[in-house]
Amino acid sequence: MIGTLGRDALSLLLLVVPCSLVVSILSAHSPANQPLGILAKIGPALQFALVFVASIALLALLVTLNFHYAYVADYTSRGLALVYRIAAFWGGNAGSLLFWLLITSLYAFVVRFAPHHDSERLQPVVSAIMSFVILFFVVVLNFFASPFVTLTTPPLNGNGLNALLQNPGMTVHPVNLYLGYVGFLVPFAYGMAALILKKTDASWLVATRTWTLISWLFLSCGIIYGAHWSYEELGWGGYWSWDPIENAALMPWLAATAFLHSAIIQERKGMFKLWNVVLISLTYLLTLFGTALTRGGLLWSIHAFANGEMGTVFMTFVAVMFVLTAALMVWRFPALRSGARFESAVSKESGFLFNNVLLIGILFAVFWGTVFPLVSEAVTGSSMMVSGTFYDVVVLPVGVVLVLWMGIGPVLAWRRASLRKMAKMLRMPAFAAVVVGLGLRLFAFQGWLSLFALVVATFALVIILQEWFFAVLARKEITGEGFIVSLVRLVARNRRRYGGYIVHIAVVLMVIGFAGSGGYAKQMTVSLKPGQTVALGSYAFEYYGLNTAHQSGQVLLTGTLLVKNAHTGHLLGALKPSVSFFENGDSPSTNIGLYSTSWLDLYAVLDGADYNTGAALFEIHLNPLVSLIWDGGYLYILGTLLGLWPQRRRKGAEFTLTGVAADKLYQDLRDLEYDLHMGKITQAEYAEMRQRELSETANTQASVGNEKELKSDLERELQAILRGREAT
Repeated sequence: MIGTLGRDALSLLLLVVPCSLVVSILSAHSPANQPLGILAKIGPALQFALVFVASIALLALLVTLNFHYAYVADYTSRGLALVYRIAAFWGGNAGSLLFWLLITSLYAFVVRFAPHHDSERLQPVVSAIMSFVILFFVVVLNFFASPFVTLTTPPLNGNGLNALLQNPGMTVHPVNLYLGYVGFLVPFAYGMAALILKKTDASWLVATRTWTLISWLFLSCGIIYGAHWSYEELGWGGYWSWDPIENAALMPWLAATAFLHSAIIQERKGMFKLWNVVLISLTYLLTLFGTALTRGGLLWSIHAFANGEMGTVFMTFVAVMFVLTAALMVWRFPALRSGARFESAVSKESGFLFNNVLLIGILFAVFWGTVFPLVSEAVTGSSMMVSGTFYDVVVLPVGVVLVLWMGIGPVLAWRRASLRKMAKMLRMPAFAAVVVGLGLRLFAFQGWLSLFALVVATFALVIILQEWFFAVLARKEITGEGFIVSLVRLVARNRRRYGGYIVHIAVVLMVIGFAGSGGYAKQMTVSLKPGQTVALGSYAFEYYGLNTAHQSGQVLLTGTLLVKNAHTGHLLGALKPSVSFFENGDSPSTNIGLYSTSWLDLYAVLDGADYNTGAALFEIHLNPLVSLIWDGGYLYILGTLLGLWPQRRRKGAEFTLTGVAADKLYQDLRDLEYDLHMGKITQAEYAEMRQRELSETANTQASVGNEKELKSDLERELQAILRGREAT
């Protein structure tokens, strides 16, 4: 009965979603028609309700182990823990598609009832676009991958969830990826709606800023936790192998990161309109492309579901979405032209542009390496794989340049920057980077790429900290507050800026972790008999012996290594790598032994054993600085959440302008103040650029008859605000 209810809910969606799509289109065409507007809001609510019923039905079948259903039999078993029965919801092809649909319909429902500037015009079009995407998944779940297919003869026990998926990471990694993937549909839909309505100002960016940041955060968490899962579960000593499905998650992250930076320029300066539409379209299309790779069996991956039919269906949908998006951009291309121009090649605006070029360059290299086997097979008939060396040689050097530019960016001023002032601000960071570089070259040289990565990471880190420190000193001097109070209030009043700085610090720490664990790691494979000792670095590993334990559905073979200081013989701890042998015939699973400190991970894998002699074959790794990757991930989350935290409303007088225009002007003037207090521009440059901001705003917002009056009002109100609030 429960399964029938879920199947009927999915079937009913075949009627509800097209109706919701049509009603949304009609509502967009006739915004004054109130009955249509009400129906247009009922549609997303009804869609979500039906998907929710289907999802609860599938969860109930999984939890109760109803083997009458093929999906339950394929992904659960009687010995499977409850948490993994729940995780089986997204652990298989059909279930993960239903989970995807659940998130999409939830987002569509929330978006339809979220008010914002000009929401009455934008939301019906946004709902229509999201309903179109929902309709695709509904068709797939009804005709290609239904999770409610029944078996004529149910088995006594199911196949169980793949042993590699029986890890706490299964409750975190896929869920975060799905939340990130699906979330980018919201800004994509708004971008397309803005094009359709020929409304290409920054209002759609402001309306979707929170959605974009949340989706980017979820995708980032999914990638970072996936790397951590790979590090601890797969037993190969690394965390990133340039696997096609890993790349499929990285590519939309790169495009979304470029979009987040590019959106700032359109919001502040009215530039990069075309960039932003292209970037958000690229982001969402790449999420669909990654889904096609996962489900198509097009490329081998341990992450793939390997269903060729589904791959064809998804690639067809990707092609349709690409054609429609490209056609819309060509149609509305004149509206995407920006009247604003760069004032100087050395400015924050040009810095953001170069940042985007680097990110897209990395994206193209990763994309080419990922699809090259498909291209080579189509051209030559033989699939040629791309090894990790390709990415190491092509992608990593560009990544190092990106980190270098991440350090230079904060010292650039808006509109135009002084090379002399820049050079002065870069002196201390450059000196620190040179000292670190010389020290590494003389005492710990392990390759030029790792050396340069650590040098530029030092450079970027010192710049960000210096920028923050000088900003606190400037506020302290203006307000007379103490250092700590100035620091707290500075961050509280500029959450978006300093949230971004925290994210940049987190990225720098992660780069240090990548460079340290990648360039300075040591490893060895050794066969030991009980009582034998082997040394690696400053650590000695004494083999204690083997132990066998029987657990539910498996036999666990464990080898124990005592970890000692190689110089003093002091016992530090123990590594207990093991291998799980499953009674149901699944391939054995490796469980690592890990001894972690703040600066170093000791990592051991049991590769083989001789039961007669007790000898064992171990793979031992020394991975320095790897913990900085995971610690940087937590800091990354903190910075993003700070940037998401709502900013306090302006105090004092309100501008004559309202909405996006007022927010843009106010932020531009705050940026000018910041550049002045940080010594990036002179007082004369500040006065000249402030007047220009007021004039440009008046020119774009007022008619010819009252430009002068509006400019006068803005100047008067600006002075009132500057007098009435505390300095930034």
